[in-house]
Amino acid sequence: MNIKYIVSYLFLFVLGVLTFSCYQNRVYDWDMPGYLGSIYTWDYPKNPEYVHELVYSSIKKEASPEEYHDIIAYNEANKVFEKNYKAFSEQLPYYQIKIGYNTVVYFFYKLGVSGPHAVFLLNIFSFFFCGVLLFYLFRYFFPKNQLLAAFLSLFLMWFPAVRSMAENPTPDIFLLVFMLLFVINVIQNRNQVWRYIFLLCCVLIRPDFILFALTYLFVAFVYDYLKQDKKIGFHFVVQGFLLIMIYFFIIKFYHYPGWKDVFYDTFIYRRPIISAQKAEFTFAEYRDFIILKLINFKKVTLISLFLLGAIFYFSKDLWIRIFATLIFVNIYIKFIFFPQGGTLRFFIGFVMILFIVFLYAMSKKSEENKLKKIA
Repeated sequence: MNIKYIVSYLFLFVLGVLTFSCYQNRVYDWDMPGYLGSIYTWDYPKNPEYVHELVYSSIKKEASPEEYHDIIAYNEANKVFEKNYKAFSEQLPYYQIKIGYNTVVYFFYKLGVSGPHAVFLLNIFSFFFCGVLLFYLFRYFFPKNQLLAAFLSLFLMWFPAVRSMAENPTPDIFLLVFMLLFVINVIQNRNQVWRYIFLLCCVLIRPDFILFALTYLFVAFVYDYLKQDKKIGFHFVVQGFLLIMIYFFIIKFYHYPGWKDVFYDTFIYRRPIISAQKAEFTFAEYRDFIILKLINFKKVTLISLFLLGAIFYFSKDLWIRIFATLIFVNIYIKFIFFPQGGTLRFFIGFVMILFIVFLYAMSKKSEENKLKKIA
């Protein structure tokens, strides 16, 4: 049998083992009630009390007593959410806006899977697909070294922060699928319509991804303008306008409280009842918090700086340098709005893309050196 097929089969087997391990180590955490409440509300839009009861009863059926206790005892607010359906309902917009994620979870749920398992199945399938996409990409970089492509792919999927995204009920691993599809499209310079569709999917899965989508479209617009003898690429303008319209429609439709409320509830004080207390904090408090969290952000900073420097060293391609810089800048844009420096899953997608671009630049440099030797 061809060595390429053997390596591919072994890769899929090991990736399957890693995927099953993520399923076995799934975590019922305090985010799960929010996503279940979002999909159950689609079935019972006028019965929030029943939705509330269904959310917690379905989790209690599957989670161990210890896991269920961790959900409701995470903080004082979570205890209130379990007992007060109105307080719980006020929290749902934080989760309902992730309509792309919720739609696929709802699809699994409608197939007959329980609500909690619908969440986990999407994450597990996404984890496996991410591994396949990485293997495909690294084989493209190193076509004559299948073992290296398999090793690099499995190394990234084995990384604790990546496995954690699959094990926890969050949309991050599902988002990573479309981030990888996007970067594959960019590196291989494929159809720009599909590139935009991947960006749109990212925004639908996590609307805060609008910041990356718009910065990418702006940079692509400027680069195209300078490259095409200062001809205006109106398609970038239209794409950006459509994304903005979709974003505002989602947050208005679901009555999303806004960034200030998210920041307050996440980093200052989780309000049991949102309507009972305003999210108020000063710029000085925000600034001091950012500075404090930067200390926990040093690992991401060092890794990102190293990868960016290595990309500039290996690649003289202007677009690759611009794209890498864009990814690097977006790590800190994300941090400014959501400074969860100690939680790597919020930034691992961007760091992984930097690593991919680094490998691409290195593979291109290696090809150039071989051609010089032949010449």
